[in-house]
Amino acid sequence: MAETTTTVITSTINSRSSPAELVSRFGIPDYVVFAGMLTVSASIGIYYACSGSKQSTTKEFLMGDRSMSVFPVSMSVLASFMSAITLLGTPAEVYQYGTQYWMIIISYFFVIPLAAHLYLPVFYNLGLTSAYEYLERRFSRLVRTLGSVVFSIQMSLNFSNCAHSLYIVTGISVWSAVLSIGLVCTFYTAVGGMKAVVWTDLFQVTMMFIAMFVVVFKGAEDEGGWANVWQKNLDGQRIEFFNFDPDPTIRHTVWNLAIGGYFTWISIYGVNQAMVQRYLSIPTLRGAQTALWLNLPGLSILLTISCMAGLVIYTKYQTCDPLSWTTFKIAPDQLFPLYVMDVLGFLPGLPGLFVSGIFSGALSTVSSGVNSLAAVTLEDFVKSYIKKDISELWATRLTKILAIVYGVIAIALVAVAQLLGNVLQAALSIFGMIGGPLIGLFSLGMFFPWANAVGAITGLFSGLGIAFWVGFGSFVHKPASPKSPFSIAGCDNGTALLATTVAPALKNAEIFGFYRISYIWFSGLSCCVVIIVGLLMSFITGLQTPEDLDPKLIIPVFDKLCCCLPTRIRRKLRFRVGRNVTVFPKDMSVSTLATTVSSVSFEKPPFQPDGIANIAYCPSSTDLGGLTMEKNTISNSQTECTLTPL
Repeated sequence: MAETTTTVITSTINSRSSPAELVSRFGIPDYVVFAGMLTVSASIGIYYACSGSKQSTTKEFLMGDRSMSVFPVSMSVLASFMSAITLLGTPAEVYQYGTQYWMIIISYFFVIPLAAHLYLPVFYNLGLTSAYEYLERRFSRLVRTLGSVVFSIQMSLNFSNCAHSLYIVTGISVWSAVLSIGLVCTFYTAVGGMKAVVWTDLFQVTMMFIAMFVVVFKGAEDEGGWANVWQKNLDGQRIEFFNFDPDPTIRHTVWNLAIGGYFTWISIYGVNQAMVQRYLSIPTLRGAQTALWLNLPGLSILLTISCMAGLVIYTKYQTCDPLSWTTFKIAPDQLFPLYVMDVLGFLPGLPGLFVSGIFSGALSTVSSGVNSLAAVTLEDFVKSYIKKDISELWATRLTKILAIVYGVIAIALVAVAQLLGNVLQAALSIFGMIGGPLIGLFSLGMFFPWANAVGAITGLFSGLGIAFWVGFGSFVHKPASPKSPFSIAGCDNGTALLATTVAPALKNAEIFGFYRISYIWFSGLSCCVVIIVGLLMSFITGLQTPEDLDPKLIIPVFDKLCCCLPTRIRRKLRFRVGRNVTVFPKDMSVSTLATTVSSVSFEKPPFQPDGIANIAYCPSSTDLGGLTMEKNTISNSQTECTLTPL
């Protein structure tokens, strides 16, 4: 084992407020603001529990009667995952490592359009409640069950990232904070269902934005304006955007943030049950796509304002790093709460507004997880294995009970958060390690019509194995990541000890190569493993015949990407991937003729005999009510007809 040298710098801590003094600044006005946020959230749940059909059906409780408006659903989607993690983790990331993380915004410009126009239409056109029902239709029930189990584990672990860093702000103990979040969100989710979740998310995301803008711009004004903030961060080597180093072991570069970030976030926005369930609560596909597109500016603004918070925090503490204080130990994700209480705590109500914003983010994350887990448990486990013909009354009762159970689990799992360290990296690592194999599984089914169930199962386990091997290896060995420089030269009145490792590169050289890979690659690596192994095993065990698949299970990628190819080639590609094509034999009897044009579907379009035995023709556009059907003779015994909107 190579030796490393450590330098200990001794200095003094500046005359800062003690923890008790900071807590004392959270006064009655702040508690009133905070209590008001919790009261409004609970009241929304009570309102929807008492209005309409009073959440008496699973369709209303889980899907909002599929009648939700675009804007509140869009804000609910935004709040679900870009919440407490972003508000606490991103400022700490920028303070410690600089602004390079902001370049993950590039991935958003790929995630949103591809999720809206490739993945979303598949779920929407199938009319699902659980996204994992797709896996059964495409592969098998076992694949569906495995996907549901993996998702449940992912969401349960995500619960633990929500509330453990709030003690520094209010003096509320960890468990008091967790109980506040858990009990309130469990209550309004269990009594108000999807409608309560969506409208409370809208209220909570509004609180998040107000809190962030007020704190950040007031803080910048106190530091002499944005020009001064930028210059001090430039001098402190915090400003970095264009690191194009291709080395995958570097923690953050443009490449891993854009590409690795894409795989991380497409697993959330593309196939995560919490997201899909919200999309499907909107009555039209175009409306659901619009809700998703609205997240692009929302994500960009929230990321940017969170990065700006990190710059403001560094400007304040540039000569006396709070993470080095020994008399007042804090975790990195407690930096922003510390800043609010230390600098702005004298303004009545402002700390309460900030805490309400943080708690709102945590509430939205937990409520979306509780609601989606209740849906998955009912659809993928109860109806599939326990009681297939469960009555609507008992199904609704059961989902409400499940919401309560998962709320209790969310409260209990907070203990896991104490072991995770950096909240932002921990959250993205979890979603990468588990979300990567899931997006790989769905992509295998949607993009590759030749993949079979055996390939899907082996691919999923291979992806999970690789992700957890690399993820846990990196967690145990903890490769060093150089931080931006910081100082304690301005500290006084006390003692601060700062230990810095002089030779981190030598330490990293002793770690196995895969364990040094940046955490942001976990999702992309595991996704590619699922697809490659899945296709190889499908080839070995016998490829799926594309013509036997329901066309709605496959993304029409060839139609979109091959629009410039000759017509006959496009026809063949459509046929091979099952693109809205029906092939039927010429010996179909007249008795199978469709009796009503309004019932036309892609699977069984009507046809007309021409009076000659055993010959079938495509119907005319008038018979199809605004659709045209293109005829193409494939062989002497089959005719292909492709439906096309006029």
